[in-house]
Amino acid sequence: MASAAPLRPEFYFRTCPEAELIVRKVMRKAMIREPRSVASVMRFQFHDCFVNGCDASVLLDDTSTMLGEKLALSNINSLRSYEVIDEIKEKLEKVCPGTVSCADIIVMAARDAVALTGGPDWKVKLGRQDSLTASQEDSNNIMPSPRANASLLIDLFARFNLSIKDLVALSGSHSIGQARCFSIVFRLYNQSGTGKPDPTIEPRYRQKLNELCPLGGDGNVTGDLDATTTTFDNVYFEDLVAGRGFLNSDQTLFTFTQTSEYVRLFSKDQHAFFKAFVEGMIKMGDLQSGRPGEIRTNCRVVNSRRPVDVHFES
Repeated sequence: MASAAPLRPEFYFRTCPEAELIVRKVMRKAMIREPRSVASVMRFQFHDCFVNGCDASVLLDDTSTMLGEKLALSNINSLRSYEVIDEIKEKLEKVCPGTVSCADIIVMAARDAVALTGGPDWKVKLGRQDSLTASQEDSNNIMPSPRANASLLIDLFARFNLSIKDLVALSGSHSIGQARCFSIVFRLYNQSGTGKPDPTIEPRYRQKLNELCPLGGDGNVTGDLDATTTTFDNVYFEDLVAGRGFLNSDQTLFTFTQTSEYVRLFSKDQHAFFKAFVEGMIKMGDLQSGRPGEIRTNCRVVNSRRPVDVHFES
């Protein structure tokens, strides 16, 4: 993807010096209000950046002429906590109207979700513009399903110049948060059409999942993605080594030769995981489409069809 603008840390140093502080304050309040919300907000970066770059298109509501990405297959009944982004935007508009893009809010909020739950902190590059449109079709064609295997994920990440190491490290975002039974019932009762459970699931863990997600049960019931679901750490990788991955797309990282070495490394070395995760998030945050954009004053609605000039600080 072409770079539409030179992104850099402290982009809002002159125009909105409180921007990052405001984002973190709202994220902290959201975490206290509902611990799961920060994990939900962190997912926005992946779901946004892989579909035509980091441009906040994932936040746009449908219009009479546009099917947005909220109801795409990987997002419907899955992505949540849009209201946290709305709250951040509202606070920023009061202090610095028309200045901070929704795309930058997503990247700052994702970083804060990690830092506030015990993970690494880092400087994010900023200066993105917001998309003038969204594409449900593009999201459906790009975003992987929970059934994806490591081979498919490797190919997908390679399309965006993200390495196998990046893939495994970024999958560690599942160190926090939950997922729905809908995403795993096939693993429990009909893996690969066999009518049997996935043999890679550790038996006692499978029994636990059977109780949580009975055949014919409520697919919207949620389960923890790892054993320390509100703490960002390397337990996610320890669980994969032990056969306790919740999603097929997680567990396959350990059963696939090309990815298993990184799963083992990160399960033993949290520092190595944190370092690789930060590198992957920064690389993913650099994805841009090069299309015209604007600074949306409401993250759910396009302000105009006329792109605005990008303001570069000296």
